[in-house]
Amino acid sequence: MKRPHRLLCSAAIFLPALLIAAVSFAPFSLRAFAQDRPERKVRIKVEPVYPDIARKMKLNGTVRVEVVVSPNGNVKETKVIGGHPILVTAAVDAVKKWKFDPANAETTGILEIKFDPDK
Repeated sequence: MKRPHRLLCSAAIFLPALLIAAVSFAPFSLRAFAQDRPERKVRIKVEPVYPDIARKMKLNGTVRVEVVVSPNGNVKETKVIGGHPILVTAAVDAVKKWKFDPANAETTGILEIKFDPDK
């Protein structure tokens, strides 16, 4: 008798948590509030340091980074949303040093950092 009750209680807890997780990680959720370009103009743009191993491998590609820019223009948060793992650290280190024009509120956008061993 206790098993059906326990199963029902477990389902009542698990299903809402599963639904919240599914909505949180849905592919469209990120794109719904992110913009392809931050609305604010970049004042200081630091170029990434091309990793030596990537240069030796002639590795090229693009790293996509979601950034949250604080009202004073500093990069507050970064989140990698795509790119080769060898290039990701260099891209994030550079983007964290970028400065944007001040604004009244935080803004969120997606930046694309391109790596080319021939440049």
